[in-house]
Amino acid sequence: MGMTAEEARALALSFPETEEGTAYGHPAFKAFGKFLTRIRGEDDSLVIVGVGFDEREMLIEAEPEVFHVTPHYRNYPAVLARLSKVDAETVRGLLERRWRAVAPRKFLKAFDAEA
Repeated sequence: MGMTAEEARALALSFPETEEGTAYGHPAFKAFGKFLTRIRGEDDSLVIVGVGFDEREMLIEAEPEVFHVTPHYRNYPAVLARLSKVDAETVRGLLERRWRAVAPRKFLKAFDAEA
């Protein structure tokens, strides 16, 4: 279990129309020009947005060794996932949900047709 930063990068870039860029001066991944995720070098975690506060609390409670939050993200619907502890399928599901939230309808149809 666990992922490397390079595996997380490859997974993020596997979604259509996703590219590497920056967000607030940090390397990040964007889909359709919208923030998808970034790897936090500070604690080797992946920033996962689009996770509501209740869901975040459940994730942290269920797997505190995997999921956490810092004061910076406390007021945002986001959770941090430690790369060394999180499995790729969990990351794929959470990132796909965010990708779907920012993808135009025509891309969703094509994505689902390929799946």
